[in-house]
Amino acid sequence: QVQLVESGGGLVQPGGSLRLSCAASGSIFSINGMGWYRQAPGKQRELVATITSSGRTNYADSAKGRFTISRDNAKNTAYLQMNSLTPEHTSTYLCTAEVRRIRWGPAHTHWGQGTQVTVSS
Repeated sequence: QVQLVESGGGLVQPGGSLRLSCAASGSIFSINGMGWYRQAPGKQRELVATITSSGRTNYADSAKGRFTISRDNAKNTAYLQMNSLTPEHTSTYLCTAEVRRIRWGPAHTHWGQGTQVTVSS
């Protein structure tokens, strides 16, 4: 089994920053892409940012210049540094990872449970 555990969410004032972490554990041979999505109540899940195993990144337009995704391959962990937050960033942030459990096996997408980010004064 593979588990993804997010942390780092919470309540922050507008203009503040948060750093989210996503730690993958379990039966892992390698991890291809990792990413962050967000989902607010009553809304569709939407991409925030992704990062490949070699460090290539991709951002939603709303995240460019404000958020930074990174990862530590040795720790099977991805991060999302979020700066200059506004109330519009309030959402549940979910981590995803494409995990290969054996050397020549397929990669499957796994999701974490999410961490709540609330931006409010």
